[in-house]
Amino acid sequence: MSITEKNLNIGPLNWYYREIDPPNSAQNPPVVLLHGLPAHSFIWLETMPLLAEYGYRAIAPDWIGFGLSSKPSLKEFAYTPLAFINALQGFLEQLEIKEFSLVVQGFLASVGVQLALRHPELIHRLVILNSPLVTSATLPWMMRQWGLPLLGEMLTQDPLLVDRTLEKGSGFVISDSRLASYRQPFLKSSAAGRSLTATLRNLQLSASMEEIERGLASFTQPTLLLWGAEDPWLLSEPIRDLVKNPAIRLSLLTEAKHYPQEHWLKELAPTLINFLG
Repeated sequence: MSITEKNLNIGPLNWYYREIDPPNSAQNPPVVLLHGLPAHSFIWLETMPLLAEYGYRAIAPDWIGFGLSSKPSLKEFAYTPLAFINALQGFLEQLEIKEFSLVVQGFLASVGVQLALRHPELIHRLVILNSPLVTSATLPWMMRQWGLPLLGEMLTQDPLLVDRTLEKGSGFVISDSRLASYRQPFLKSSAAGRSLTATLRNLQLSASMEEIERGLASFTQPTLLLWGAEDPWLLSEPIRDLVKNPAIRLSLLTEAKHYPQEHWLKELAPTLINFLG
């Protein structure tokens, strides 16, 4: 089974996405994987074949503004949580996905949690890897800088910001070949940096966290918090109250950090597969 690379045009926007669809996938709801900042769907490249091995169709899109998807101007796309939610919903509708398991990781991927809370009827299982979920969550300084006037425009035109962020967040050196893939959108066009700046300036993190923390308290769909316990940006302690909801369980990866799927896939995969099953 191999991962295919596809494009889907919805109005003026083009979604680039990766998909793997094993022969026996019809018996399971598909799995949609959403990336965070400053990555794109490449971060799920090693996760997707594992899901396919157990009969899951896996779909990993690049958010609008990221990876190889369209990078519209602010006049064409607002880069707010609502804009991302509506765009994602349109993407899923075009693919005729009516029920799915959702796996999210990182800043911006929390928009997927907002979609799940607003449309629980779409969600079979929800898996959250190291994403902002509570009102105490804040952007790390290195990300906040990307939205600052003038400085943000300069920083986001440097492709090496990808290297610094992913290695700082994961706590390990990432191979040059993988970093080259992560850098590709920033090398291809200056629009990648402009989209990143626009996203940071319109992230509305405080309001989004209020909605998510309140919504998860009463969410009834089975939810797994699969958490890198050594995350330097999102501590595990503040999310422990979320498991007061019996629909939510917490599984800690004791040595993993912000991007657990990058270095700890072998450790997280059994828990992920068992939960989806």
